[in-house]
Amino acid sequence: MRAVEVAIVGAGVSGLSIALHLRERGIGPVVVFERSGVNAGASGVQPGGVRRQWSSREHCLLARESYAYYLELGARLAPSTNPLLEPCGYLFVAHSTGKLEELRANVELQNALGIPSELIEPARVAEIVPGLDPSSLTGAAWCASDGYFDLPQSVVEAFAEAAWRAGAQLEIAEVLELRRDEGGWRVRLAGDEFQARHVVLAAGFDSRALAAPLGLELPIVNEQRFLFLSQPVRERLLEPLLVSAERRFAAKQLANGRVLASDLGATGDPDAGRALWRRTVRAGIEELTPILSFVAFDVLIDGFYDVTPDHREILGPVAGYPGLWLATGFSGHGFMMAPAVGRALADWIAGEDPGEAAASFVFERFGRDHLRPETQVV
Repeated sequence: MRAVEVAIVGAGVSGLSIALHLRERGIGPVVVFERSGVNAGASGVQPGGVRRQWSSREHCLLARESYAYYLELGARLAPSTNPLLEPCGYLFVAHSTGKLEELRANVELQNALGIPSELIEPARVAEIVPGLDPSSLTGAAWCASDGYFDLPQSVVEAFAEAAWRAGAQLEIAEVLELRRDEGGWRVRLAGDEFQARHVVLAAGFDSRALAAPLGLELPIVNEQRFLFLSQPVRERLLEPLLVSAERRFAAKQLANGRVLASDLGATGDPDAGRALWRRTVRAGIEELTPILSFVAFDVLIDGFYDVTPDHREILGPVAGYPGLWLATGFSGHGFMMAPAVGRALADWIAGEDPGEAAASFVFERFGRDHLRPETQVV
């Protein structure tokens, strides 16, 4: 049986960021367990968006920190590829006065934290998105410097490369069981076992199954998500990521010319729901972006969000479980928050203060009288 300081379950972007930040602090040995390979779960299929527009102070702070890290990704991680954060902008549109006031409150919060978002008039929206029809809009929230990585998988691989160079180890094996012992934790694999002082559950929805035998019920559900993709289009038709929550519609053209579009409410059997989701996308295009009317969305891809009741991640320690740490339940925004999450978990494990933002995401919040949901989700 091998002994390590920290065992991390899950080699997605969050688990890898935690491993790297631990090793940069000199904490180790650190081993990352993954049953199939780096980038194999949700981190391998997400579209790479990085934004700072959120409805909660805590998310704004984590996103602001992560955005700054991503701007310096090349210098920090020395990746073999050259992933760059492209500032395409995120545009959240409102069709009603109620939604506009919600966006206004979000922008005021963001501005107070130094995030350069704006509340803009419909005419300005049309300037930002040529060909957009603003007639149904009451306004929008816009941040021009929010953006995306065109090859987000290369970002995850960059974290992996940097973590391995720093001395973290990868074990391709499924974790079958966690149990406490006098030295901390036993991590049981098929035919092998590790002893660790600390265990980090960073396995998305699968964290729930590992926690349950310990008497720890994580409030996470596996929510399937769907995106339509076109074949590459030569002309540049839509630069920002456009989101209309009220029409359940989002769209973006990628650097390779493909256009992605989504019914944000799509759920269930893709064979049964495909036609309905396509109609939702087409209705959004007809109302907002008629320039996309002749784009054929012939590819449907799917992925999963590990969703909590308040659409906020679960981070940090758990009362009564010394040495057990959580980094799960990201509700679709784990990639955006990964640098800050890695730093915060490393702080906690080192016995230091992770900061007010991270501390607000602890598991114990679910036992309180009320939750404060994150509302600016996509």
